[in-house]
Amino acid sequence: MTHLADAPIRAQAIDPGASFIVQAPAGSGKTGLLTQRFLALLATVQRPEEVVAITFTRKAAAEMRGRILQALADADLPPPGEDFQKITWDLARAARRQEQSQNWDLTRNPGRLRILTIDAFCGALTRQMPWLARFGAQPGIGDEAGDLFAEAARRLLAELEQGGDGAGEALETLLLHLDNDLSRVEKLLAGMLARRDQWLRHLKEGEGARLERVRLEGGLRYVLAEELSSLVVTLPEQDELLTLGRYAAGNLCSEGKEQAPQVALLGRTTPLTAHPDDLPAWRGVAALLLTGQGDWRSPRGINKNCGFPTELPDTDKGTCKQWKQRMGAVLERLSASPEADRFLALLQGLDNLPTPVYDEAQWQTLEAVLSLLPRAVAHLRRVFGEQGEVDHVEVMGGAIQALGGGDNPSELLLRLDATINHLLIDEFQDTSRSQFELLGTLIAGWQPGDGRTLFLVGDPMQSIYRFREAEVGLFVRIMAEGRCHHWPLTPLQLTVNFRSRAGIVAWVNRAFPLVLPAEPDPVAGGVPYAASVAARPAAQGEAATFHPLLEGAQEGEVVAELAQQAIKRGSVAILVRARTSLPPILAALAARSIPFQAVEIEPLARRPVVQDLVQLARALVHLGDRLAWLAILRAPWCGLTLADLTILAGGEGKTAAVWGRMNNPEVAAALSPDGQARLVRIVAILAPALGHTRRGRLRGRVEGVWRALGGPACLNHPTELEEGLMTLDLIGALEEGGDLPDPARLDAKLQQLFALPDPEGVVQVMTIHKSKGLEFDTVILPSLERRPNNQETPLLRWVERPRAMGGQGEDEADLLVAPLHPTGGEGDPIYRYLGSLGCKMERLETGRLLYVAATRARERLHGIGSLKIKEDKNGVRSLSPPSGGSLLAHLWPAVGPIFEGAMLRAGVEAAHIEGALPTVAPPLRRLPADWHLVGLPAPLPLAATPSAPAAQIEVEFDWAGEAAKHVGTVVHRMLERIGKEGLSRWGRDRVAALEPAFARQLAALGVPTTERFSAVAKVVRALLQTLEDPKGRWIFDTAHTQVRTEYPLTGIEGGQPVHKVIDRTFVDGDGTRWIVDFKTGGHAGGGADEFLDREVERYRGQLLGYARLFQRLEDRPVKLGLYFPLVRGGWREVAG
Repeated sequence: MTHLADAPIRAQAIDPGASFIVQAPAGSGKTGLLTQRFLALLATVQRPEEVVAITFTRKAAAEMRGRILQALADADLPPPGEDFQKITWDLARAARRQEQSQNWDLTRNPGRLRILTIDAFCGALTRQMPWLARFGAQPGIGDEAGDLFAEAARRLLAELEQGGDGAGEALETLLLHLDNDLSRVEKLLAGMLARRDQWLRHLKEGEGARLERVRLEGGLRYVLAEELSSLVVTLPEQDELLTLGRYAAGNLCSEGKEQAPQVALLGRTTPLTAHPDDLPAWRGVAALLLTGQGDWRSPRGINKNCGFPTELPDTDKGTCKQWKQRMGAVLERLSASPEADRFLALLQGLDNLPTPVYDEAQWQTLEAVLSLLPRAVAHLRRVFGEQGEVDHVEVMGGAIQALGGGDNPSELLLRLDATINHLLIDEFQDTSRSQFELLGTLIAGWQPGDGRTLFLVGDPMQSIYRFREAEVGLFVRIMAEGRCHHWPLTPLQLTVNFRSRAGIVAWVNRAFPLVLPAEPDPVAGGVPYAASVAARPAAQGEAATFHPLLEGAQEGEVVAELAQQAIKRGSVAILVRARTSLPPILAALAARSIPFQAVEIEPLARRPVVQDLVQLARALVHLGDRLAWLAILRAPWCGLTLADLTILAGGEGKTAAVWGRMNNPEVAAALSPDGQARLVRIVAILAPALGHTRRGRLRGRVEGVWRALGGPACLNHPTELEEGLMTLDLIGALEEGGDLPDPARLDAKLQQLFALPDPEGVVQVMTIHKSKGLEFDTVILPSLERRPNNQETPLLRWVERPRAMGGQGEDEADLLVAPLHPTGGEGDPIYRYLGSLGCKMERLETGRLLYVAATRARERLHGIGSLKIKEDKNGVRSLSPPSGGSLLAHLWPAVGPIFEGAMLRAGVEAAHIEGALPTVAPPLRRLPADWHLVGLPAPLPLAATPSAPAAQIEVEFDWAGEAAKHVGTVVHRMLERIGKEGLSRWGRDRVAALEPAFARQLAALGVPTTERFSAVAKVVRALLQTLEDPKGRWIFDTAHTQVRTEYPLTGIEGGQPVHKVIDRTFVDGDGTRWIVDFKTGGHAGGGADEFLDREVERYRGQLLGYARLFQRLEDRPVKLGLYFPLVRGGWREVAG
């Protein structure tokens, strides 16, 4: 048994009588800890519904539910030997005893386990109180509501013509501010609606729903005072600096430079304070001490330009020299002090601080925007009602509305308060302010000592969803204060990393204190690094390796070579910050025939089958769309050469309809013989479809023509067919009356969808964001030098800035807000300051993104970055530093010496891979000119058969519920696939990557949404159990011979034909024929052994029937077996 370094912390965290916030770094077993705490709580409650666990993804909810159900099922087995599993077993035994005493029957009623996503939880609240939630009939929830935001913005702009009610005047103000650019205003308003949860709660009810100017400016003053207070406590030698400042200011005024910042110190005798009115004086101090570039001023820089001339009228040169020497001495002391870097950063930041007062033009624009936004929200809610669809923000707002709270709690809140006694929240670092408000409402009625507990767990170092409004500062703040709203929490921190080898953990421990900030910052989201301890020993060789390349090197080749070597050692992932980095890498993988699985990488719109179908739809609805018509003639179902296309495209100034020229005998005669043959076939198919324009649904016409043309025959991979069907479904959703009124909307929708990954890929390719929660043996991080694209400027910038920690009002926050500067105008200082705060938050999150990427690795980590070479005027060459904002820039303190050393060792020429890959035009793929749909075969003559109907295969799931039947179907499909592909290509990562596919298959089979996630969890559990069970691996051992999976057999029994399908059969090393049948049933109550023995008797006859069929085919010993993937130790040999 291994003693964990943080074992006491883990034991404390599962105390069912206490509340905690737990920081669980990457690989620390967070889900296992949640499972243990949930089990511990189940043992103490009367009803399982008293315990509620909220996660942020359906996958996490399904995994947690699956683990708890598995633990309860395993409670009847002998105790495991490993410490952690033994704790889980003990907790499950206690929970099982409580379950049996209270008759919960969770195995048959898993829905009583309240484990759900935050969206599902909010949806459940709105369904219970639809009126208070502002919903009538329950609407659908859409992930992409951009079209609805745009429609609401258009309706608001339409009020400009209607006038009245103040809206027209406000719209005029906004339009004048943005140069009457209606499309831009619409886009900016739609963008504000997408993030309305952040600003809407700050708009006060009442006249115009406006924010008072005094309150907004008060927030600016508070923030400014907070910033200046850091300078007050840091600045030494105030008296001397003020004396020098007065001297310099007087000299500058004498020179007529009254605009110089130092002039603000003229006559100043009192110490500088944090009062906002002192901001000009602080800037005067900064001008004294710093150069225009923001560096410490050197002795040579102390000159007349900053107020220290070499001579003055009526003053001897010696006196002037003494003033310069005094200034130089102050600078020397300040720049050499231990606080020099901090003080320098604070002085540099003064330029970004705004004057805490809006000028009249700013306020007029801001007032107009703030009066329009509530009207835009009202329009949006009407659009939601018309479409019967809302977004996640509306569901969250509806849930908060339904609960009431404060002095006016709703009946629903009172009911929840009486029901929920224990609340667990996973991934708390990604909580938004609206979700935090919901949590506060839920626990508002809790009182210390009433037996309630709150458990928050997450890892702030992995908070990378700021674009989804995640506020990591909430986690940082609660850890520091030890309370969430009014509820006290004990902060805990896990340290043991179960995922990565010791070498990876050691490198991360060395590197990330240099990447992440040293101090917490709940406002900007600064999260210091928390070190980990490895549970796994180090492996041989370098754990983390960085590969420096010079600009122009073929990065794709390097990545492909690393991936090819890593495949031999286990699972491989290539993780990127942006998808734009991938095309050369994917091309290099394809060139080496390395199959890869690109997860949400390529937009669906780029797939050839999708492009062909879109152009076909465009052509069918618009004869004048020349580009669409030429595209369908070039598509592989026709495949005209460029020469023939040129002939068809010509004529009448190249504006004539292509369809008309296709039917012109003279034009057709000019084509090549091959082109003529292809054109005849295409015209014969298209003519009937065009004759039925506007009849029936467009989707049906497009699909019918596509199939007749041979579109499916042009596909090379099963995923292409599914992508084609997805495109047809989207066309069907957007068509109106058999037409496609807005083709651009179809294009936009396709850009939001992604091509399906190749399930056969052995290398996973995805963004870093997508990889969160996953792990791989080898992780490759290419393109570290790339910086992200610039963000668009929003209509308003705003930051919610909580008051200093330790204040009485935990939830008090100032809203800092400023409008976009006018078109062609100078940048607004408040808007610019808020932008700088956003940039700081972005920089801090980039460091966390890098942490997520590095900690996905179990065995090996590879980083790749390319840099430029710069040459100074003396011809000395050196590496250019990485671009600010890039991952490499953040990592540079840790890996910079590696890159610089590589350049020195290899030399510039050696580090550069010369030459580009040759460009080869792809061959023209097309069907034969005489291709046609295969007709139905002639009917076969009926053979003489017994009059009795043939006996069919027994229905395996006739005893089970519908969901259980479909779980069995999917498990059988996947076991068949494992049998065909071999165990070497299957592991935990492959199963995890296929979870979306499992969900789709279950949905297609009819499993309802409410049961689908637990069904997916059962599929996953069955597959993992098989892959990790020695007997399961023996069943799929490639050493067996004459292996068959899903093997159909037909024979005669009792004078009648029988048809059987055998799940798995093979001949072992002793020459024995094994027949194995998979059963996906589980056992509820009682011991597993008794359950398996009953099942053997139940299926003995079926297996003996299989044996009789084989004995007629061959002469060898036959043995029979049943395997239950959902039961631990679920193998039984069946005696003949």
